[in-house]
Amino acid sequence: MARHGENIRKRGDGRWEARYLTVDAARGRKIYRSVYGSTYEEAKKKRADLQAGERTDAETEATAKDGGRPCAQILFSQAAAEWLEEVADKHRHSTYIKYGNIYRTHLKESSGACLLSGTLNQELQRKISACLSAKGLSDSVRRSVCCVANQILAFAARRYSVCIPLLKLTAAKAVKKPVEVLSAAEQSRLFACAYNRTDRFKTAVLFCLYTGMRLGELCALKWTDLDLHNRTVTVNRTVQRIAAEGYRTRTILMETDPKSICSQRTVPLTAEITKLLAEIKGDLPYVFGGGRPLEPRTMQYRFKRALKEAGVGDRNFHILRHTFATNCVESGMDVKTLSVILGHSDVKITLNRYVHPTMDSRRMQIDRLPEFYGQIRGQVA
Repeated sequence: MARHGENIRKRGDGRWEARYLTVDAARGRKIYRSVYGSTYEEAKKKRADLQAGERTDAETEATAKDGGRPCAQILFSQAAAEWLEEVADKHRHSTYIKYGNIYRTHLKESSGACLLSGTLNQELQRKISACLSAKGLSDSVRRSVCCVANQILAFAARRYSVCIPLLKLTAAKAVKKPVEVLSAAEQSRLFACAYNRTDRFKTAVLFCLYTGMRLGELCALKWTDLDLHNRTVTVNRTVQRIAAEGYRTRTILMETDPKSICSQRTVPLTAEITKLLAEIKGDLPYVFGGGRPLEPRTMQYRFKRALKEAGVGDRNFHILRHTFATNCVESGMDVKTLSVILGHSDVKITLNRYVHPTMDSRRMQIDRLPEFYGQIRGQVA
């Protein structure tokens, strides 16, 4: 019978098996190993002896790698700094900024002085849990902090060849907020507003309703990304505001690669939106920003002005993307095609986050039931 929580069980042959997690230095990843004993106590003692021996060997190896310092003398803050250097080399700059802010805001002060020792997991988890509870942060932020802490621990395990258990923070189950889309009546009023005294900002709103592009992708769009003859637009970049040091302002507008590889995509354009784009075409490189990328906050502001003019309640710009996706499905587009157009890596993301059947669509589907049931009632048993 297995003893839950200790990973020790009695096998069918009568022996006791104790499993433990260790690091395979040759393959550079964590693996499980087993030891056996004729009794539960024997198996447990053998495992403890082996783990103690592996920790000693790992600290000796880490001492040689790190200029003579044993692993137990390396601070969590040092491992975090080295991990951030790796993130800066391998990931987008915006990702590096995000992770760095999370570490400095939530982990550095409370946990930076912790040593990389066998008690690290318990001490770090206690400190982080107390810190997050005191600040009353949202569950989303708690998960982000836990994710960053675990990535630092996994990096330390690779760098110093020690097995450090990952954190397990309990978090309340996230409650998904219902995602809104513009109703048919609201879309009608918005279209009427956009076609009345059209400017580049109103054209940008229409462009999103016809392509489902993200705000950052829209603001970074260049005329070289458009092929008006073949009626296509290619998404090559995005812009976002990120925190920056050494600048006059706290944040800067940075042009980066799209959100993911799948976000680099080519989307067909309708004849109508192509005509609108041709009417605003100029000599400056950016479609909606002119000589430089359009400021996302400016587009948000102009969108809210258009909503007010159209008599539509206040919404976030991202509602255009949700509305586009829902309209595509309800007009008969298959979900796989829509997923590619939206730049998603998985069709499930499209279905779960961006497809929202309207009440009219639900009513239409329900109204089909009487005819279907009528066929069933008319059948003779």
